[in-house]
Amino acid sequence: MKLPNWPVYRQLTGADHGGLGAAAKSNRPRVARTSTADRVVKSICPYCAVGCGQNVYVSDEKVIQIEGDPDSPVSRGRLCPKGSATLQLTTGSARQYRVKYRRPFGTEWEDLDLDQAMDMIADRVIESRRRGWQQEIDGTFTRRTLGFAGLGGATLDNEENYLIKKLFTALGAIQIENQARL
Repeated sequence: MKLPNWPVYRQLTGADHGGLGAAAKSNRPRVARTSTADRVVKSICPYCAVGCGQNVYVSDEKVIQIEGDPDSPVSRGRLCPKGSATLQLTTGSARQYRVKYRRPFGTEWEDLDLDQAMDMIADRVIESRRRGWQQEIDGTFTRRTLGFAGLGGATLDNEENYLIKKLFTALGAIQIENQARL
C-alpha cells in the first residue's frame, strides 16, 4: 500500500515537524506560467479609473497570464481582486461572442453576430447625426449634433476613454461625459 504524499502527512511523519522546509514543498516541478511567454505587453487594468499597470504575457498570440506591473508608479505591481481576474476577460469560458438584441416593441431576445450589431449601431449613429445636425445657430457656425451623447465608464482605460472622446468630438457631439469623473 502506497502511503499518502500530502504535506500534512509528510510534516507529521517526517523530520520537518514545523512544516518550514521539505514537508511544505510541493512535489510538482516549479515552472512559472510566465516562463513560456513569447513576449510581455504592457497594459492598464480595465476595471476602474485608477489605471493600475499590468504585464500581459502572450504565447502563440494568446494571452496566458496577466500580472501587476512592478514598473507602474500607480500600482507598483499590485492588483486588486478584480484586476487579478483580468485574464478571464480574454480567455474565460463565460466570454460572449454574440450580442443579445431585442427589437423595438419585441418581447424576446435574439442572438446577433457582432458584425451585424456593429453595422446596426453605425447606421443609427449616422442617422442620428444627420437628423440632429446643427450647422449654425443665429448666424454662428456650430457644426455640432445634439442627436446623441457619449457617456464613458470606469471600466474603460485611459486610452479607450481618450479615443471615445476623440471619436464623439469628430462626429460633432458636444455632450460627452465620463461617469468615473462624476
